[in-house]
Amino acid sequence: MRIVHTEASCGWGGQEIRILTEAQGLIGRGHQVSLLCPAEAPIFREAERYGVPAEALPIGRKNLRGWLALRRWLKQHAVDVVNTHSSTDSWLAALACAFRAEAPAIVRTRHISAAVPRNATTRWLYASATRHIVTTGEKLRGQLIADNGFPANRITSVPTGIDTERFRPGDRSAARRELGLDENRRYLGIVATLRSWKGHQYLLEAFDSLAAPDWHLLIVGDGPRRAALEAEVARLGLGQRVQFVGHQRNTERWLQALDLFCLPSYANEGVPQALLQAMLVGLPIVTTPVGSITEAVTDGVTALVVPPRQAELLAAALARLMSDPALAARLGAAAHDAALQRFGLKIMLDGMEKVFAAVVAR
Repeated sequence: MRIVHTEASCGWGGQEIRILTEAQGLIGRGHQVSLLCPAEAPIFREAERYGVPAEALPIGRKNLRGWLALRRWLKQHAVDVVNTHSSTDSWLAALACAFRAEAPAIVRTRHISAAVPRNATTRWLYASATRHIVTTGEKLRGQLIADNGFPANRITSVPTGIDTERFRPGDRSAARRELGLDENRRYLGIVATLRSWKGHQYLLEAFDSLAAPDWHLLIVGDGPRRAALEAEVARLGLGQRVQFVGHQRNTERWLQALDLFCLPSYANEGVPQALLQAMLVGLPIVTTPVGSITEAVTDGVTALVVPPRQAELLAAALARLMSDPALAARLGAAAHDAALQRFGLKIMLDGMEKVFAAVVAR
């Protein structure tokens, strides 16, 4: 099949990584896959590393220029499926394909749990202009059916797939030596874009309240909240125990260096990639029941799940795992086994291939 992904976002996180990983995998299966995005978007720079052909178009905003550029591109290229990922490129693609006799099918992937507006124009976008909707979790699928009334038979949940060869349990000491970390310290970590809803603020508050001077916190990732979070670390006097390491490509090594992983998100989640990666590495996890997170983990079985925005409860769960190595080991092993069975790369590629083939056939 001839598939083109569109992405208007100029951010970098799990959504963009999924697009490139999925595209790379389907190219490996013999499909013609490419990407359209703004020149300034990080995904445009990263596409080459994944072996995904990318072309820069001015589709970062909903305006005439972007619509004309996308419409012109689609007229010049034979495409079977346009897979859109953000609001702006979804609207531009829908309008670019409208009123065309042989327009490609549009598949809209919803990566997050943010509410979709309930109005006539949005319903046209999702229920008429779009041939099929893919969500990254079953809860997100149910939300679109229950809250927006979109047809259930035109929405499919395809969880993000992770490379199980890359993300797996590793030698913790070796990873720490490679990364320049102290082999004798205990490390709690979070891997996430520094956005408000990822809950870094609550993690810092929880960490500050813990009586655990031998533990250090690694914050892996970058984003718009970095300066504010660094200021909060200074205010709390945690500068010697909290380290910002920025965006890292070798996230598997940072995860393998950790003793404990935390993702205290409070909004806008599907099934976070970093959570799945931490599971595959076999880490004990503390997280929240936001979006479709509980489709990946079960409280007390594969993670400890606490209410969002509750620093005191978050601290209690972290303290429990810090003081109970046997529980931490049991949860980590169960998380690894569960992720290995349900979130492998092949499962995602099979699911997306099936969706694309069905919309082309129709």
